Amino acid sequence: MLSEAVAARASYYQTAKLCCLCGTIFIFTTMQNTDTGKTYLPRSLSSPCGIISGDPSIASPFSTSSDRSVVSRLSVIDELRRIKVVHKNNRELVMDLLQSVVEIVTYGDRQDPLIFECFMEHQVLAEFVRILKISRNSKIEAPLLQYLSILIQNMDSEHSIYYCFSNDYINSIISHQYIFDGGDLAPYYVSFLRAVSSKINRDTICLLVKVQGDVVVSFPLYTEALRFAHHEERMIKAAVRALTLKIYNVSDGMVYQFITTPPVSDYFSDLVHRLRDLCFHLDAFLHSEGEMDKQKRRNGLILESEKIVDDLYYFKDILSVGEPCLSRLVTENLLKNLIFPIIFSLLASKSKNGSDLSAVTSLYILSRLLQVVGGRCIINKVAGVIFYPFSTLDMRYLSEGNASSEHNDVYPLADYVNEVKRVFCYPPESRRAESINRSYFNAHMVDFMTSSCANNSTADICFRRNGILAYIFSDHCSLLLTSVLVLLILSESKDLDFVLKPLIGLYEINDASTLNSAKGGFFIKFMPEILNALLKVLAFQQPLSAMTLWHTGWCLQKLLTINREGLSGDNIILFNTSYNLSRKRFLKELGGIWFDHIPDTLRSEWASCKRVLEESSQDKDPLFLLELGLHEQSTNGETSPYFAWQRMIDTVKDFILHIQLKTFISRGVLVENPLFNILGSPTSDSGRFHASDISSASFGSDVSLESGIPCSIAFSSSEIRDIYLIPVASGMTGKLLLTEKHPFRSRRGVVIAIAPLAGLSPRIDEDHPSWLCLRIREFYTSKGRQNRPNLSDHVPDGRWTLGFPNTKACESAKLTIMNEISKQRSAVEYILAPLLQYDLGLAETES
Repeated sequence: MLSEAVAARASYYQTAKLCCLCGTIFIFTTMQNTDTGKTYLPRSLSSPCGIISGDPSIASPFSTSSDRSVVSRLSVIDELRRIKVVHKNNRELVMDLLQSVVEIVTYGDRQDPLIFECFMEHQVLAEFVRILKISRNSKIEAPLLQYLSILIQNMDSEHSIYYCFSNDYINSIISHQYIFDGGDLAPYYVSFLRAVSSKINRDTICLLVKVQGDVVVSFPLYTEALRFAHHEERMIKAAVRALTLKIYNVSDGMVYQFITTPPVSDYFSDLVHRLRDLCFHLDAFLHSEGEMDKQKRRNGLILESEKIVDDLYYFKDILSVGEPCLSRLVTENLLKNLIFPIIFSLLASKSKNGSDLSAVTSLYILSRLLQVVGGRCIINKVAGVIFYPFSTLDMRYLSEGNASSEHNDVYPLADYVNEVKRVFCYPPESRRAESINRSYFNAHMVDFMTSSCANNSTADICFRRNGILAYIFSDHCSLLLTSVLVLLILSESKDLDFVLKPLIGLYEINDASTLNSAKGGFFIKFMPEILNALLKVLAFQQPLSAMTLWHTGWCLQKLLTINREGLSGDNIILFNTSYNLSRKRFLKELGGIWFDHIPDTLRSEWASCKRVLEESSQDKDPLFLLELGLHEQSTNGETSPYFAWQRMIDTVKDFILHIQLKTFISRGVLVENPLFNILGSPTSDSGRFHASDISSASFGSDVSLESGIPCSIAFSSSEIRDIYLIPVASGMTGKLLLTEKHPFRSRRGVVIAIAPLAGLSPRIDEDHPSWLCLRIREFYTSKGRQNRPNLSDHVPDGRWTLGFPNTKACESAKLTIMNEISKQRSAVEYILAPLLQYDLGLAETES
């Protein structure tokens, strides 16, 4: 028979809820207000993040009733103690008793300390431990862990938390031998661990560890959580990472020693190895040869890269804790098992094989890691290794007396390479033999040192293009942009050592001695060649994607910001050639089928281009480096409206970029849209005026037929309709109206179809000289304006064929349409005239 406290719950029912922020799953006892009919959650059973909570105006069901004395409430524990075995027949009873205990204890903690203390004196948590031990395939573990999570999360007082964590009850529950057979127990268990971790601090963490002497020998909360660190369920994995970060932030020296000592420290090497596996998955997806839609491939790249970025941010969070021993362990695992193997493979200029990532993927991973994780140690070791092959140049430069002795800081560069050797020779922190493949890394190290020491002169390095130069001067623009991005990230990092800054040559020059060091820097030496490589991408005869060109322009603008000498000689000629090609393609689009959308595209894309050019290297998402290959699809031979639209957008973007670069080269600044005020104001009609009812006509409108041209059209094989054709241009807007005569008004007509005037391309049929063929742009937005379609909307253009009484009438109609198109195009050209005449005299200024 149920106790009175349990029987009092008969009017309540259970409601399952998932807290959207903390991810905890609750089964709440809800209450129904008999006056209003509304259902509430008890205030004591709110989620820790506050998203799920009860109505504060509703009192606890165990508030002040006389029949709810402490003694009667303790009867719930008596009921629990009578349970000797938990099986499927009494499972529901046990669940009710456990839930009653949680509700009463939670209420006592918040409202009545006497109730809480009485329950604690009767060892409530001991009963939870005992119930776990006596359960026999009753599936009681999940609800028990759930109720405990609710209990712990709702504890407010420090006294109650200390009691809960003492006597080793929590550790006993954590260490219980659960059977995770793929069911729903794992989320409840991890939620319970997360609830416990939410209450620990520097004072209470000692209650959850076991110590022998001065050494922590057991920490179940941490070690059991790590079992789920790589769980396939993302919410569970995220909860475990949140738990570990909480532990790292509140640990003391003894706990840190436990965490960073094998076998527990294997967790960090496992993390790096799994991150390395993700990198190979990304590389395999990038170079997969199977046929796949471009958008699907792009979505796949985003998904795979996000997994890598998530892991990198987790490493950053660990390093942000600031504990030296933890940071050193994590950093050395990253350097040893991921960063150095990537760099050595790159700088040895090895071709991709089964054990190496491709160059573009390697450079992407490296740039993302420098951006997200960064840190003084990683930044300087990466920079030191990359620029080591060029250090002999600077040593010779300095030995010739070109720098003062107080700035002779290039010699310590060898210390970075010695540090690399030390990392690989350092005794492993992991017991796993496979954690460090020494032969693999030693092979890369030998290749790297051989390639870096093989050449001793500037000419040799320039011509043979070893190390990072091999990618900067690669024929593949993706490798060029990726390698330059890596160098820019290093050069702009606030953590870069002062020893390395002069070697790179990209930083503010403050005095004469620093100027001498900077002149010997890598970028200063090779700046003209690097600029030339970037300009060749811009001046490529076959039009590249706007995305490739914008990011190339970003690299160029960044380098010009630091290269105070600007462009000169062949480079200025090359840029002018590129600018003229871009302008020529832009003018060609004025004769295309989307010329009426060029002004609007200029307005929308100008701000986007300026925003891209102003991005810092730290904020630039390197994902574009992986996407470049997806955007090289040529549209030159395509004539459908979709491909014509894509070509127009890319051409406008290209022209905007060249205008911005031209301004920056000449004036050192980026320019605002010179047409902004014109494009934002109403345009005047450049042609003759039409009645307002025609220029603003829409489907079903009643319009005048005074300017209409009689003709006929067949909308189906069995129906020919007599209509009137009315082409009308008003400023930059142009329409072609098909109207039928009004049944009651002879000089009025009803609009039955509308097509944009631009792109009609009227043509007289060769076999039927009285037929006029028109091409119609097919896709529209809900607002009636043409817009960029989805990638799947490769819809062929529409066709209208109009019949006229004779050949002369057909030719006259064609001429009328061409005149209206010409007026519309003239209005667009008038608006764009200031931009087309925008000339800064670049060649004259630089000559």
